[in-house]
Amino acid sequence: MSEQSRKQRPTVPPGLLVVDKPAGMTSHDVVSRVRRIMGTRRVGHAGTLDPMATGVLVLGLERATKLLGHLALDTKAYLATIRLGASTTTDDAEGEIIAERDGAQVDEAAIRSGIEELTGELQQVPSAVSAIKVNGRRAYELARNGETVELDARPVTVSRFDLLSVRRTESTTELDVLVECSSGTYVRALARDLGAALDVGGHLGELRRTRVGPFGLAKARTLEQLEEAPELSMDLDEAVQTAFPRRNVDTTTARALSHGQQVPAADVDGTYGMFDPAGKAVALVKDQGRKAKPVLVIVPAN
Repeated sequence: MSEQSRKQRPTVPPGLLVVDKPAGMTSHDVVSRVRRIMGTRRVGHAGTLDPMATGVLVLGLERATKLLGHLALDTKAYLATIRLGASTTTDDAEGEIIAERDGAQVDEAAIRSGIEELTGELQQVPSAVSAIKVNGRRAYELARNGETVELDARPVTVSRFDLLSVRRTESTTELDVLVECSSGTYVRALARDLGAALDVGGHLGELRRTRVGPFGLAKARTLEQLEEAPELSMDLDEAVQTAFPRRNVDTTTARALSHGQQVPAADVDGTYGMFDPAGKAVALVKDQGRKAKPVLVIVPAN
């Protein structure tokens, strides 16, 4: 590339992209596509979505990639379709059917009772095709190689599990549900466990993530929309404002933060953002006693 071409290439500002991921693409596929659209290699993603899933995927560009590891993405929301009447090798529609029973006549009261039992604080056994590591290897790699995968139950929280609609076919019952849960909860495991509790088997038919942490579909853009208008969902300042508690500081304090220095604590739990008088995010900090220590300097001193 010539020196003139480098100078003409537009500068990509740092910030976040909230992408509405289509079905059939991995999270890495989306990152690769966004790199091409936005003209930068510095793109990363926070969390992942299975290829079959659609919905919210948070990406960071340029310096905002450093922000991703600090985002509190510990709560998630989904719209899902659960199919009762068949169990699969992957607990979702992409797997092979391993058992079938007549699921068309499942009593709705029993469905609601089963959903209630799967709401709250749970000990959930993850799906065998999860990305959890077993002796240094991903569980899904072992499962797809035909090896037996036994995963321990782990604590998760399902804060909301609402039945939205029920549809009957000749052999199955399809449930549209809304799930709000903690990070690490597998919705396809909820489908599996509900089917097992109802003694008909079950698996996840469709999955759409509507929110991860504070980022929802309202800010999300499809890849086609990005192709038409390659713009950020939010710049660094808005990203920090959205994801963290905010504290405003004076110019002297902002300058100290830009040098990575500690400043007086603001008595805030967890990570929070400090903004200068111009409204620019300067740093993410955590209180340590009477001092606030920068964990990420957003605007370093020149």
